[in-house]
Amino acid sequence: MSVCYKRLWTMLIDMDLKKRDLQEAVKLSPSLMQKLNKDQSVTTTTLTRICTALNCRI
Repeated sequence: MSVCYKRLWTMLIDMDLKKRDLQEAVKLSPSLMQKLNKDQSVTTTTLTRICTALNCRI
């Protein structure tokens, strides 16, 4: 199954945030950010943390 985080990046643009802002707010490691940038799978725990920080749903 393919994963795509295009909607996440669009949401960041709409919220006038950068990927670095997301990384700092959620305390994501650089390797986890690379996974997101390369559209690789991450855990649901990570997705939940991102959604909590951005006040959205998966």
